[in-house]
Amino acid sequence: MQSKGTLGSIIAGVIAIFLVLVCLFYLSFTLVSSKQEAKAEQYALVAAGQQGKNSEQYNKAYKAYIDSISKQPVWLGYNYNEVQKWGVGLGLDLKGGMNVILQVSMPDMLRSMKNADADASFDQALANTDSIIGGNHSSDYVGTFVEQYRKLNSGADFSVVFNSIIKPGQSDKDVASTLKSEVKDRVNNSATNVLRSRIDAYGVVSPNIQVLQDNDGQILLELPGVKEHQRVRELLQRSANLEFYECYGANEITGQLAQLDNALRAKNGTGLRERFLMINSDATPILGIATAKEREAIDALLATNEAKQYLPSNLKLRWSVKPTPVNFNDTVTKQERQIDTYQLIALRTTNGGPALDGSCVVSASSDFEQMQGNVVSMTMNSEGARDWARITQRNIGHPVAIVLDDLVYSYPNIRQAIEGDRSQITGDFTVEEAQDLANVLKSGKMTAKVDIISDMVIGPTLGKQAIESGIWSFIVALVLLMIFMCAIYGIIPGLIANFGLICNLFFTFGILASFQAVLTLSGIAGIVLALGMAVDANVLIFERAKEELRAGKTVRTAIADGYSNAFSAIFDSNLTSIITGVILLFFGTGPIKGFATTLIIGIICSFFTAVYLTRIIFIAFGKKKAFQKLTFSTGLSRNLFNSTNFNFLGARKVSFMVVGVFVAVVVISLFVRGLNQGIDFSGGRNYVVKFEKPVETGHLQQVLTPMFNQNGEVASVSVITIENSNQVRVSTNYKIKSTEDASAIEGEITNLLYETFKAEGLLPDGMTLEEFSTTDETQGILSSQTVGPTVANDMRNKAYIAVILSLIAMFLYILLRFRNVAFSLGALAAVAFTAFTIIGFYSLFWGILPFAMEIDQTFIAAILTIIGYQINDTVVVFDRVRENVGLYPKQDFFTTVNKSLNSTLTRTIMTSASTLLVLLCIFILGGDSIRSFIFAMLFGVITGTLSTLFIASPVAYLTNKRKVAAAK
Repeated sequence: MQSKGTLGSIIAGVIAIFLVLVCLFYLSFTLVSSKQEAKAEQYALVAAGQQGKNSEQYNKAYKAYIDSISKQPVWLGYNYNEVQKWGVGLGLDLKGGMNVILQVSMPDMLRSMKNADADASFDQALANTDSIIGGNHSSDYVGTFVEQYRKLNSGADFSVVFNSIIKPGQSDKDVASTLKSEVKDRVNNSATNVLRSRIDAYGVVSPNIQVLQDNDGQILLELPGVKEHQRVRELLQRSANLEFYECYGANEITGQLAQLDNALRAKNGTGLRERFLMINSDATPILGIATAKEREAIDALLATNEAKQYLPSNLKLRWSVKPTPVNFNDTVTKQERQIDTYQLIALRTTNGGPALDGSCVVSASSDFEQMQGNVVSMTMNSEGARDWARITQRNIGHPVAIVLDDLVYSYPNIRQAIEGDRSQITGDFTVEEAQDLANVLKSGKMTAKVDIISDMVIGPTLGKQAIESGIWSFIVALVLLMIFMCAIYGIIPGLIANFGLICNLFFTFGILASFQAVLTLSGIAGIVLALGMAVDANVLIFERAKEELRAGKTVRTAIADGYSNAFSAIFDSNLTSIITGVILLFFGTGPIKGFATTLIIGIICSFFTAVYLTRIIFIAFGKKKAFQKLTFSTGLSRNLFNSTNFNFLGARKVSFMVVGVFVAVVVISLFVRGLNQGIDFSGGRNYVVKFEKPVETGHLQQVLTPMFNQNGEVASVSVITIENSNQVRVSTNYKIKSTEDASAIEGEITNLLYETFKAEGLLPDGMTLEEFSTTDETQGILSSQTVGPTVANDMRNKAYIAVILSLIAMFLYILLRFRNVAFSLGALAAVAFTAFTIIGFYSLFWGILPFAMEIDQTFIAAILTIIGYQINDTVVVFDRVRENVGLYPKQDFFTTVNKSLNSTLTRTIMTSASTLLVLLCIFILGGDSIRSFIFAMLFGVITGTLSTLFIASPVAYLTNKRKVAAAK
């Protein structure tokens, strides 16, 4: 056995060394990234001078510095972009980023769903719907369209219009419902997949993509850490409509162009030549060049009846995607030389369309060639390759234009027929442009055009100060936890356990970095739970070692048996939590995924460090004199909960009565008071407000909350920083479900904001309500937005499914390991009551306690944390029950359960106390924004501990008693 233990320690030591090296490698990227960002900040501050950190000069200088190192090696041959990507990132709730709402074009979507036959009523109904809906994106577009179509065609059969979707005989209401369902499916299965592919290819880590169910065709994107906002906006809105056109030479249409120019002069007094900087007449497909300012006017002239009369019917004119440098003569001024100009390219259509469309492209990638520079390489399917070969064969010596979303990217001259399935797009691209173009082509074409109807560049939800206070609170908690372990179990065991905790955190963050995962608020909850389980493992081992010492064994034997006897309890509790985490990872969304990721990684690390790594130290130093005198107790803990004999099962009637009363109170509260749903769940309104000076978001939230909770109204209010410290976003669900006139509610909220900020002295003297609410002012409300729930019904359903599946898996695993359904039912009863208790407490006391008690995504993370903690606690007790049943088979089950509860009581109290110590530090010293979140976990730890003692065990006992009685 000794050799086996030594071999295991050697293997564990090798694994530990390997993990240390890997984690050091990946965490070094985070350190280097932070160092480079600090250099960029210092450079930008010097460049901005007295203008300060929030100035335009600062932002430009910061970006210039980052751009200068983006492709330069900064660490181990990796450039800054790669270093930043490989470091531990922060999620949107910690780091900020972009929050974008996209509107899928409903006219395009409905057109793609109807049959191929032309229908004048269809197009007119769409036009009427657009006129009615206007910019009100929250309206029912599909329902309005059905009504308008019916008005235009009273005898219409929608099964003919949408023959593949609508069945004959459906009512208009059912038609609208079916069409809305089809729109939802197409948005979910097409648009969101294309967007996710583009975002993933761009490099956004852990984006959140949600289909907003309240509005037709709206998609919410949360993109943490994004800084190139305009580039992302352009990337999201591209439809990826790739086409290949043969080209006209400008000299082929010179005559027709001259005739059109004369006709326009005769009609308007001006022609095309006044709009162009240069008209071309050579063999290239460039018809001319013009400034961005003149493009719209030229397009209008080319859309006139005169243009249709004089220009060839198969001529299609499109602008180049990028501005083109022009060699002017010396008579042109320097200012004119610097004006961006665009080429107008003459395309030749084939049967009214392109010679080849982009559906033949199956993959794309960006490359670099010595002669061409950055290019985009495409791979076509077999049919596309054959068509491409024919097109290039008949255009040898002539250009073929490559057009994406009606913009010409390049028009290379064909030197020879291009055989095979690979081809290239050239166009003087930068590295980023080539990557973006390849990403768009690879991700596919959007079934309908998308527009950005709302986008915000948001600051961290917690704010820099809150994050710093949170870090310090965690450090203080960790130090106190280490002191606690030494005070309870002695200096040497405490230091060994603390070493394991530090290694656990180090390995967790290192593995997170290797996975390129991001750290979110819910992820921090997962780390806290894993840290608590790591402490719990050490407590289990030390408590078992103390029992073996009481039995008269030597220290070395007691330690070995302590690790051996505690292994099953540690393994079962850890594996149960991992099963839950895996299910949440696959079925959860948003914060649930973040929680599950860090939880799984943290549990695996805690199991390794507590069970194997600390054991190596005990084995390595076991012969030392100081180790041979270990007692795993101190003067403070020597007699603490020693030889207890509480009759926990005897108190089951009282405990069940208390549980019943509390459940009744909570049910009444849920019906009477309900829950204070945050904007995540209830929807609400956002207002971006800019002030002259920096403001404190915590104070603003404190003074605004009572203003929105008067005259019987109950509403949540949150205030977060947007872009800089003098610009905030105020969010509230005030009257979001009211049937009152929306404009009247908007006016009421605006007035409340105005009066509150005016009373706080935050507005300039003399600013009127009208000036405050005018969005084009430099101060006051910059934008307002009404939003539906950001957590849509399908996301809630997935969360419910994930939780239910995790509970089922937990039930089955406990049944498999313990071979007794009583243990499974006891664990489920305890978990259900703990979760219900937290929800009930929030229903009872929201609006009473001095901090926000909202039901939102972070609350879900807290519930999941407590469920994991509860299972861990309960499994440890049941493992001791199983052990005692084997040791004392003739002992009645009542005595066995009571004895097991008393023998594990020290471990239960110590684990709860250590976890509460961490949470209390964060609750007291951390920021206001996470206080409600931490409070939920604090309350959950206490409730979970009591549930294990007074619910899980009594339910298991009663179930087993009935099982035995039924067997007789």
